Amino acid sequence: MKKLICIAFLSLCVFGCKKEQRTDYVINGKAKGLYNGIRVYLNTMDERGRITAIDTAIVMNETFTLDGTVEYPSLHYITVNGVNGRLPVIIENAVLELNINQEKFSNSKLKGSKENDIYSEFGFKVSELRKKLVDAKKKYNQSFILNDTLNLSNDKQFLENLEKEFNDFPYAHIEKNKEKYSSLTILSAQLNSRNLDTEKFISTYNNLDENIKTTSEGRKIGEIINSIKEKLKSEKSTTIGAIAPEFSAPNPEGKIVALSDVVSKGKITIIDFWAAWCGPCRRENPNVVKVYNKYHDKGLEIIGVGLDGRRGQQNPKEAWIKAIKDDNLTWHQVSNLKYFDQIARRYNVGSIPSMFVLDNEGKIVAKNLRGLALENKIAELLN
Repeated sequence: MKKLICIAFLSLCVFGCKKEQRTDYVINGKAKGLYNGIRVYLNTMDERGRITAIDTAIVMNETFTLDGTVEYPSLHYITVNGVNGRLPVIIENAVLELNINQEKFSNSKLKGSKENDIYSEFGFKVSELRKKLVDAKKKYNQSFILNDTLNLSNDKQFLENLEKEFNDFPYAHIEKNKEKYSSLTILSAQLNSRNLDTEKFISTYNNLDENIKTTSEGRKIGEIINSIKEKLKSEKSTTIGAIAPEFSAPNPEGKIVALSDVVSKGKITIIDFWAAWCGPCRRENPNVVKVYNKYHDKGLEIIGVGLDGRRGQQNPKEAWIKAIKDDNLTWHQVSNLKYFDQIARRYNVGSIPSMFVLDNEGKIVAKNLRGLALENKIAELLN
């Protein structure tokens, strides 16, 4: 019996002494050379790149302390009054040590965060690859200028391989660390890439651990991916040769008009996305009127899709109807008066004017033509 009691007591000690996960962070800072009264800020950054301070500390005797709590390890930025630049760091709920290097702020070090260690390792490797890329480009350009045919081909191949390695590295790093919160930060940064590989981006996101994807940032990326998928779908459905997606909307009298109703009446149909507030659209309208008047009797139909209703527009319906009258747009007109609405998204329309030319079966045969190019295409189809 005594033996059992001792075992139970030891078990309680083991479990009672188990280290609990912290629910707050403390950043103990060292700031050698900084004067008393200098402020140190912990910041977040929004989608537009705007910095917001969430905590402030004052340097005293070359030390400072920042503390608070984060929902999960996430990217923050340290800034210091009088010191240029900002230091990206992954903050997690732990006791952290930050050593400020005011001479070269980017060399400042944060210790105590495993997530930040992984993120810093990634940043170091990216800088290394970027330097190699710069050197490889210089070497290739030199061979090109000197017409050094002996080395040009090899230099070009080396550069292309290095570019591929550079572009693939973030995804490879994330695959190795898909359970780490810092991977979410790295993946999010890929959205700013000029040549985003959407397929690889989506695949990498899908392979992240579920607890990473369910964070607020993870859900935000998930929503962006849904938008990307919708855009890809609309791009595919509005390519030349595809059947134009069906839609319907109210005309100025409130009657619902469908695309199929208009297509069935003519040999060729133009879908014209425009708006009363759109200067380029209004300047293009006289040309569309000219084409319509010239070819309507030969089988040309037009359905205008008004994208009025943008924020700040006064009386969008009145503006839309007035523009129809002022510009003599005597063909079919519809609008949900909801700016770039679901019809525009279905057609992947991000700017106006935007036009789609359909044959008598509703198949897209041309798009985004203006002026003489539009008239010539309609003439080709109907003459």
